[in-house]
Amino acid sequence: MAISATGSGIDIPSLVSSLVSSSRAPTEKRITSAGTAINAKLSAVGQVKSAMANLQTALSRLSTSADKPSFKATTAADAGFAATAASGAVPGTYSVRVDALAGAQKLASAGHAPDAKPGSGTLTFAWGEDESLSVEIGEDATLTDIANAVNRAAGGKGVGATVVTSSQGQHLVFTAASTGTANALTITAEGDDNGLQALTTGSGGGMSETVAATDAVVWVDGLERRSASNSVSGLVPGTTLDLTRVTQGAQTLRIAQDNEALSTNVASFVTAYNNVVTTLKSNSSYNATTKAAAALNGDSLVRTLQQQLRSQVGEQSESLKALGVTAGKDGLLSFNASDFTVAIAADPGAAASAFGTQGGYAEKLTTLLKDNLDSISGSLVKRTEGLNKQVSDLEKQLDALDLRMTKLSSLYTSQFTAMEMMVVQMQSSSSSLNSLLASNRDN
Repeated sequence: MAISATGSGIDIPSLVSSLVSSSRAPTEKRITSAGTAINAKLSAVGQVKSAMANLQTALSRLSTSADKPSFKATTAADAGFAATAASGAVPGTYSVRVDALAGAQKLASAGHAPDAKPGSGTLTFAWGEDESLSVEIGEDATLTDIANAVNRAAGGKGVGATVVTSSQGQHLVFTAASTGTANALTITAEGDDNGLQALTTGSGGGMSETVAATDAVVWVDGLERRSASNSVSGLVPGTTLDLTRVTQGAQTLRIAQDNEALSTNVASFVTAYNNVVTTLKSNSSYNATTKAAAALNGDSLVRTLQQQLRSQVGEQSESLKALGVTAGKDGLLSFNASDFTVAIAADPGAAASAFGTQGGYAEKLTTLLKDNLDSISGSLVKRTEGLNKQVSDLEKQLDALDLRMTKLSSLYTSQFTAMEMMVVQMQSSSSSLNSLLASNRDN
């Protein structure tokens, strides 16, 4: 509401604004300062949570690799096979000889003139254990049409068909989709004109075997294994052999524990652990020179975390040191990969004893991390919720302050407006009195 100041000359809106601002300032400053401090704590707690979550991930990865060690298979470049060792592999040296590779059967028809139409009916393909496929062939189907119909129906399973052209004409070629004698094809036909018999196997059939189905034959330490596939598992414990060629003699396969991945996971864990220690320290520090305290300086939760981390490392210091992990006076860990390699070579189970899911060190640290990071009951989660509630309370206080100041502004405005009206009335009365006196003097 615009107020005329012609009576007193006072700028009422400016005066009211100044008075309201003066009344607002102390409370607003208190709320703003409290909000700044709380937001700083929220940021600090968020940094601690993030660092500890990264540590939790690193520990989980380390525990998994410690419980299930990796293995590597080593062979000569021309061994005739490749080997992949899984977590259940057994370290050792094995003698491997490949006598035969598994192959897929191929059947070819006699030569036909271009665009020949062999006949109509149903072709049925059988392979493996009771696997079969029936394909309807139309009266006007050429060899190419038949090949396309078979491929559509099979969808890559059991059989594939192509048409090739030789000096004798066009040949329809059926190829078993899988290697091994068990997957060889048997083809039968049904139809009125018997024309499809030329595309069948067996007595009276016209299909010739151009490539025979074969099984792989491999020997390991004097034990033979025949397989429909060139990928052979179970003959070497926890290891898959992928056969590539026939060998003239036995080749050596070595299976050994692969500590490189485990060592990398230990190094990553140490880095994540040190990040937690550094984050806790930086967010709870006090600079004596500048007399500036970090957001979580003196915070009991931070002190408790620091004490628990140090205590757990101290309790397992000997076992950790044996694995190349040592703690400095500043609480930071260091890792010596060479010492770790030597320790694991001497005791392959040492890593699991310390870092495994039920390891002496990892199990307690896992519990500590869960107690602080659990999405429902975690200490850091609860602290974040508490700080967010304080922020919400401050926002409500600001809203209440705005409401009070609006009412105060209205009160001041009405009071000064009333005063202004009185001044105007007094000025009007004074003017009338002066006029009356002047009139009397003139008379």
